[in-house]
Amino acid sequence: MERFFRYTLTLLIILVAGSQFIQVITRYLLEMPVMGLEEATLIPTLWLYMLGSVNASREDTQIRANVLDIFLKTDRAKGFLQAFSDTISLIISIWLTTWAWDYFSYASRIGKSTPTLYIPTIVYESALIVGLVLMVVFTLWHLLRNLGYLLGIRQKPDQPSSDPDYPETAEVQEFKVLADNNLADNNKDKNHD
Repeated sequence: MERFFRYTLTLLIILVAGSQFIQVITRYLLEMPVMGLEEATLIPTLWLYMLGSVNASREDTQIRANVLDIFLKTDRAKGFLQAFSDTISLIISIWLTTWAWDYFSYASRIGKSTPTLYIPTIVYESALIVGLVLMVVFTLWHLLRNLGYLLGIRQKPDQPSSDPDYPETAEVQEFKVLADNNLADNNKDKNHD
């Protein structure tokens, strides 16, 4: 799952940035804009936004105002707060998903297409329903894990107490390992000199 999001999001970022670069060069330097490039760019842009949000839900690193965490000292109290937060997030996500489903149903029934390239708009409009359904799944997953900790089924909370400004994601761990390896290699080189 980690690899899927890493490579997919990287590819989408490259596509969006590359198309914007091409648009700037052709429009402002060559004064020959590529017709339909904005329409084509809309597809990876919307998928990038939604899959980025899904990835944040998967990692449980959505932006939060963790004011109450300052006052809570025990992991159990923080677990209650996290379970409450996950419950509210789940309710709102389900509510938004029902709206997204209504919009998706409407869009698929109408069968619109873009004006220049005639790309079916459902290609990028479906990103909203897919993204919200996946966010509901991951939010429910984190809620169940937090409830499992509170009920004594799990030994550790879903989010261990750490600095909320620097969440421990897989990427952070990977960079720490790389930094430690580079430091060790530099120390070996200094010892051999």
